[in-house]
Amino acid sequence: MTTDQSNPGEVADGAGPAGYADRPSPADPTAVFETHRAMLTGVAYRMLGRAADAEDVVQEAWLRWSAADRGDVREPRAFLVRVTTRLAIDRLRQAQSRRESYVGPWLPEPVVTDFGPAVPDTAERALLADSVSLALLVVLESLSPLERAVFVLREAFGFPFAEIAAVLDRGEAAVRQLAARARKHVDEGRPRYDVDPAERRDLTERFLAAAAGGDLDALLAMLAPDARLVGDSGGKSKAPLRIIETARKVGRFLVGASQRADEVYEYRFEEVNGAPALIGLVGGRIDAVFQIEVRGGLVACVYILRNPDKLRGLARG
Repeated sequence: MTTDQSNPGEVADGAGPAGYADRPSPADPTAVFETHRAMLTGVAYRMLGRAADAEDVVQEAWLRWSAADRGDVREPRAFLVRVTTRLAIDRLRQAQSRRESYVGPWLPEPVVTDFGPAVPDTAERALLADSVSLALLVVLESLSPLERAVFVLREAFGFPFAEIAAVLDRGEAAVRQLAARARKHVDEGRPRYDVDPAERRDLTERFLAAAAGGDLDALLAMLAPDARLVGDSGGKSKAPLRIIETARKVGRFLVGASQRADEVYEYRFEEVNGAPALIGLVGGRIDAVFQIEVRGGLVACVYILRNPDKLRGLARG
């Protein structure tokens, strides 16, 4: 069986363990798996930062589920979360060694997020959006695989510590320590700021219009003094190979890039990783994703994704 692709931003079964959908017959392994597939994909994507890797992990979880002696499985959901999380940890350890040779800064693979009617609550939507944000996923890269697993299961999906301990085959006290270390590291690496989505979209539009027009003064008026620009090309297209820091350097880079541009862009807005982003297309092909991080009404960080390998999923969507 090949499962249908799932949006990593979607969540099935509610945001945490208490939200159960109507359960299909245990005799139908495909239906049981499909009930939990969106949640499993969400866990795997937050663990790995790549939609393609998340799909591979979920597919492997299906193979193990379909081959398991399901008569011994009292709770399919717990079994599937345990298998998916452990597969993701193994893949994450392999990926971390590969990323040491990655050309330039690394950013997660962008995904269009659509939580749909399954998540009607505004506060819950905000929590889920934050859990797939580019800024958070970048910080999660610096955690150990076990810390990342605990953080994802606890913070994004609300699993109790006892259940996480069973998933990871660790004691509950050890899991609590991992959670505390992960939360402290995340808070230090990415302080939270409440930003109105409409305000963020308006600032995104104005900022990128100023960048496209080469208006340095307008850019500097919108940039925080310590602003950064992070470009991810993987060495396969044009993007800075180092993080650019300070408002003036970021502004000058964007003005220079607009003056050197030899391609005609068309743009469309999408919600990407829980926030508005501008998708740049050349001849109908997705060439870049632009997104900003806002702090105190100013642009704190500019993300530019141009690695074509990471844009294919957006094209499929």
